[in-house]
Amino acid sequence: MSKVLNEIDYKNIFKYFEEISEIPRGSGNMQAISDYLVSFAKEHNLEYIQDEFLNVIMIKEATSGYENAPAVIIQGHMDMVCEKDSSSNHDFEKEGLELVIDGDYIRANGTTLGGDDGVAVAYALAILSDDTLKHPRLEVVITTDEETGMDGAIGLDTSPLKAKYMLNIDSEDEGVILCSSAGGLNGTVTLPLQYEDVTDGNQALKITVKGLKGGHSGAEIHKNRTNASIMLGRILMKLGKTKEFALSDIFGGTKHNAITREAVATIVVASNLVDDVKSEIETISSEIIDELTTSEPDAKVEVVACNDKAAKAFTKDCKDKIIYMLVTAPYGVLVMSSDIEGLVESSVNMGILRIVNDAVEFNYSVRSSLNSYKHFVSDKLELLAKSIGANYLMDSEYPAWEYKKESKFRELLADVFKKQYNREPEVTAIHAGLECGIISEKMEDIDIVSIGPDMADIHTPKERLCISSTKRVYDYVVAVLEAIK
Repeated sequence: MSKVLNEIDYKNIFKYFEEISEIPRGSGNMQAISDYLVSFAKEHNLEYIQDEFLNVIMIKEATSGYENAPAVIIQGHMDMVCEKDSSSNHDFEKEGLELVIDGDYIRANGTTLGGDDGVAVAYALAILSDDTLKHPRLEVVITTDEETGMDGAIGLDTSPLKAKYMLNIDSEDEGVILCSSAGGLNGTVTLPLQYEDVTDGNQALKITVKGLKGGHSGAEIHKNRTNASIMLGRILMKLGKTKEFALSDIFGGTKHNAITREAVATIVVASNLVDDVKSEIETISSEIIDELTTSEPDAKVEVVACNDKAAKAFTKDCKDKIIYMLVTAPYGVLVMSSDIEGLVESSVNMGILRIVNDAVEFNYSVRSSLNSYKHFVSDKLELLAKSIGANYLMDSEYPAWEYKKESKFRELLADVFKKQYNREPEVTAIHAGLECGIISEKMEDIDIVSIGPDMADIHTPKERLCISSTKRVYDYVVAVLEAIK
């Protein structure tokens, strides 16, 4: 693979970013990227641990004069969210990313970039490979499967770690120091399906909702972005008021932590009513799209006749229950924080809608700064599931990262920031989940902050990483390490 980033490389950051971008590293596909990190550690004579979860810890001892300084963890995750345009044939299991330099940004051709959290890995490797830097003992902790439930962090053994400070590099806004994040859980509603035969004289129609922005279901849930699966449910609900149809297939979204950009349903109607049904769908869709002119300017709904005849469809009872779940389950921002202006306190996103083993699954990502409210939302989903005869499973729960009123590390980062940028940083919290909460529970006295360079549209194929910001934040991290005495 050609080295696209050579021309912009800075202190080896983009060299390492490109190397990890050549390795397929979607969540659940961690072996190759984990082994790459081990090879790096061996090449640079670093002490390392690769555990059963494929987490990798790399340790570099303090430089001269820093032997008595508090050790610091540099932490991020090696997996990425794999999303692509509908026109892309990219195979995330086998192929590296096709990187593109676009002005002051790096993006990938038709896919997510993996700047979340490849930039943390690139920073860590650049720092570990540079023997000219001054720093205390460094404990680089790169975890696995953060994007699908933080399994790596949950399984991480922190007993080999001596650090008093931890710098998490998994944020997307330069100049912002994060000191708290939401906890979360996944909730899956599973509705068993029953089928009925489709008689002759019918036509299958495929309805596709597309062109929505999508985005991170935590960091961008407050941006009034429409969930394609829920929009599709709304169309089907309204259509059912005036037209008879059967539902034979439905799906939308592939990641629980991404706002769904596209959703598809296949319906079956009487052949002599095809034009009437298509016209009705277009009318319903136009009304909804008019509502979204500002928030979702590229929203589209397509209706096409299917060449293949549907042999069976869901029973009317199943169809009604699916639509009911789509339009009545909670979605989006539920509660705003009373303590921090502009911060989402609790939210829920339905990220995956799919048919599996003759059942339809609705997968929800629930986030909240309050453990009690997080479980209230989960209980509400369970209640809805029971009301339609579906099953409910809660899993992948992770804790909130609670705010510390006293933080020497936060004060140090603010002081270094003011010297480098000649202004005050913004110190705040984030609604997205971070591994900081899990690690802070394992290491009771650890003092943690989270930072990162500017990124946009993460968890979507429009994801991009700002080149100039990446350089500045790297220099900032190096200055922070040098200031720890």
